[in-house]
Amino acid sequence: MELEKTDKEIADLIKKEEKRQNSVLNLIPSENYASKAVREALGSVLTNKYSEGYPGKRYYAGNQVVDEIESLAIERAKKLFGVSFANVQAYSGSPANQAIYFALAEPGETVMGLALPDGGHLTHGWPVNFSGKYYKAVQYGVDLQTGLIDFEDLERLAKEHKPKMIWTGATAYSRIFDWEKFRKIADSVGAYLIADISHIAGLVVAGVHPSPIGIADVTMTTTHKSLRGPRGAIILTNDEELATKIDKAVFPGLQGGPHNQTTAAIAVALEEASRPEFQEYGKQIVKNARKLAETLVAERLKLVSGGTDNHLMLINLGSEGPSGKEVQEALEKAKIIVNKNTVPGESRKPFVTSGIRLGSPALTSRGFKEGEMEKVGSLVAKIIKNLESEENIKQVASEVKTLVEEFPLD
Repeated sequence: MELEKTDKEIADLIKKEEKRQNSVLNLIPSENYASKAVREALGSVLTNKYSEGYPGKRYYAGNQVVDEIESLAIERAKKLFGVSFANVQAYSGSPANQAIYFALAEPGETVMGLALPDGGHLTHGWPVNFSGKYYKAVQYGVDLQTGLIDFEDLERLAKEHKPKMIWTGATAYSRIFDWEKFRKIADSVGAYLIADISHIAGLVVAGVHPSPIGIADVTMTTTHKSLRGPRGAIILTNDEELATKIDKAVFPGLQGGPHNQTTAAIAVALEEASRPEFQEYGKQIVKNARKLAETLVAERLKLVSGGTDNHLMLINLGSEGPSGKEVQEALEKAKIIVNKNTVPGESRKPFVTSGIRLGSPALTSRGFKEGEMEKVGSLVAKIIKNLESEENIKQVASEVKTLVEEFPLD
């Protein structure tokens, strides 16, 4: 291995991380395992090439092969999602969202998005993010009783503030998005509707979550998470005028040359996602999440909205119970990886939180089915109910070891 000869320290750390990933149950819903084919494309000679511009219109010579690769990625994205336009150059989800803002709104204009503590994303207008600093951001939320998006309040806020764009999509919302309801509200105030499906793109492709294509003006997705690709993003639309603005916003508006190795890896992931086995994989993600949620509820743990329709769920530990940070750390000792997360009505600080977020994509990629997910749910509950017991943690870690050895990573 050449890396070991050149930089043994980094080579050893990579091996250490590989061992860590193999030895834990990863329940973080925004993480997944890319295939060997995707990883091969990421580590290819394509990293050597600069390609400012778009296929057929580059600022550097020698881009004939890169043009073919990017064109292939674009065509595969268009076919998979059923759109007439796709930009595959954005470096990741946040830069892609930034490009959408840059294309469709002027600094200072009003935008709306789901509040971060209620499951939204930083780039949907949260105050510490560029989207909350350079735009007048209005945040809508969920009903604290049901955990569901409060469309009545959303409509009231939209009519009061007349936003230029309304963002939908989330990082911690466990129910189906009603795109038509969002469309109706957006139309009533003349706003663009932007759907961020980064978390659920694989479910949309598999047909287990409704698609926003043809309803939202622009759709954005990252290419990892439930799509199992590299860390990249795709911006989609059927509107020619918006397509032109988006291309210009990505380059030259915000970026220089695209990462060609990532573009190739995206193309590979899209090819994998077009296969019948991926449809089954997406369906299994949802089945596994539902079984995990059912198990946690049966263990008398409180889930935001009471369960899940997609790939993730939030456990609300309560303001008087253990913090999300404490639970996250105890679970990690037992080789179960989750992330602390805010919950609707959050009273604790973001680095402490009153909840944890769990999801099924990574374990589904390992081959877990409902039976294993039920076991995982029981192990999670066992730790939460007895955080202080080192003996309990050791016992759960031993059971995790058995599970991961039965389902090794590729």
